[in-house]
Amino acid sequence: MHSGKRALLVKLTPRQIQPAITSFLAEDLGRGDLSTLTLPHRQVTGEIVARQAGVIAGQLIPSVVLQSLNRDSHYEQLVADGAWVTAGTVTGRVTAPIVDLLAGERVLLNLMQRMSGIATATHAAVEELNDASIAILDTRKTLPGLRQFDKAAVVIGGGQNHRFGLDDAVMIKDNHWALIEDLPTTVQQLRRQIGPTKIIEIEVETETQLRAAVASQVEMIMIDNQTPATVRAWRQLIPATIMVEVSGGITPATLAQYAHTGVDYISLGYLTHSVTALDLAMEIEPV
Repeated sequence: MHSGKRALLVKLTPRQIQPAITSFLAEDLGRGDLSTLTLPHRQVTGEIVARQAGVIAGQLIPSVVLQSLNRDSHYEQLVADGAWVTAGTVTGRVTAPIVDLLAGERVLLNLMQRMSGIATATHAAVEELNDASIAILDTRKTLPGLRQFDKAAVVIGGGQNHRFGLDDAVMIKDNHWALIEDLPTTVQQLRRQIGPTKIIEIEVETETQLRAAVASQVEMIMIDNQTPATVRAWRQLIPATIMVEVSGGITPATLAQYAHTGVDYISLGYLTHSVTALDLAMEIEPV
């Protein structure tokens, strides 16, 4: 199951995130940091410390942020992305001019805290589900401008990515159903337009829709807003050649009930739309 045909794994690179970092710094700095006007321009060291237990994500961010401000800055990561840390763990150490470290501190902490919170929630979901045959997926329920960071954090936490954007795959959802007169014809027309490298996924909420999706021979079916018992029963109606995703209102409290239902994926909107940031702090010492 979930062999990688579906998987889209976002991994951040410095070049990829540089435009976003530049924009975030411009938003925060404005015309300059007024609070550092009287500070001496000297090198300091700073440590990023976890104030609570969780999964660390975003270790690329401090170096990109601080290098954007001063090329003499250096960041040493002390734990890897994906590592589980306890409260008090020093996750990284930076050396930089004090004015630049203070100028970038909030941006780098905000991003790392959010990414680490998402990675921690994803890790918890994988552990709670406790079914290696089912992969945890994210959704497009991300904050505008932060999708690449959010989705990379899901991967770091042990999940996989659903569509990054609307151009990644076709998904026919409830609002599309209302406008479709004949599903097989629609699927055939779509195949001619999207080419052979994109998949078509159909969201179903009734058994009638499910049977129509199966008859259309799409690559993937999403069973939406159904109980675990219904998911198990409907899975028996779907050929093994069609991947199956479950979604809709699944929470940490109900997630484990969907284990061993025979599906390939469970997508969880709460991973990115209801983020609880992991508490990280910057502690600065003069050199």
